[in-house]
Amino acid sequence: MVKTVLFFLLVSTFAIADDMKPDDSLLTQKIKTFIKESAYQQNKAFIDIIFTPHSNFYIQNRVDVVKVAQTLKDNGLLNLFFNKPQELKLTFKTVGSPLFFVKTLGDALGNIGYYRYVTTESTLSSSEFRWSIVLNSEYATDPVILQKELLKSGSRITDIQKNSPTDWEYTVDISNGNLDVNVLKSGTEIELKRSLYAHWLDVSNIKNLKISSPSKNNWYPYIACYDTSLNFIKAIKQDEKTTNFTLEIPHNTRYLKISDIYSLKNLKENLLLSPN
Repeated sequence: MVKTVLFFLLVSTFAIADDMKPDDSLLTQKIKTFIKESAYQQNKAFIDIIFTPHSNFYIQNRVDVVKVAQTLKDNGLLNLFFNKPQELKLTFKTVGSPLFFVKTLGDALGNIGYYRYVTTESTLSSSEFRWSIVLNSEYATDPVILQKELLKSGSRITDIQKNSPTDWEYTVDISNGNLDVNVLKSGTEIELKRSLYAHWLDVSNIKNLKISSPSKNNWYPYIACYDTSLNFIKAIKQDEKTTNFTLEIPHNTRYLKISDIYSLKNLKENLLLSPN
């Protein structure tokens, strides 16, 4: 009787342990997302080796898709290049602020060299926000490089679906996200270098900001204030050449965008910021 009880206890223990182990079929499915079935079968023995132990490729019960892509890439199994330039479609999905998401992804894409793209879809539902773009490229986006850029802003890729070599879907977690911009600190002056793009700054730690513009500039200030989710709060415009500008940071402002009413080409020299 005792042996019978022990037997059933052991069986139950193993059953529970099996339930707690990651579903290895999920890992296999994700590997097959990145490479063709024929390539998988041809390299199955090698794939089994480089993905051992399987537990290293899970975050809790979710497949670590970027680590999967990295492993395949490091072992010459992830082909991202096309024979000739192709129209590449990228779809990004998230739960959170669409404005913040598009800004975060736009910055990340710009940092990896994607500037010329066209938005083909932008939809918000009760469950998610989807943003799709298309561009001409000689290669598909490298998930590992994109992840490195997103991590700079506290965001991360949680899933990837490769529908075809030229059609990829990314699910991105922005719950801990923040813009990858300079954080102004009281008493610490910084210079904004000349740029053709607006300057974004984190002003959550200051109450006032003085901006000094050298006389060689023809600066006509345009300053926009946004909250943590990039909801618009207020814009300040000054349609006259300005050399000194002082701003009291509006309540709930997290980010400032500093630009020029007409063109940032009006700035020949750097702006000096004096926060406090």
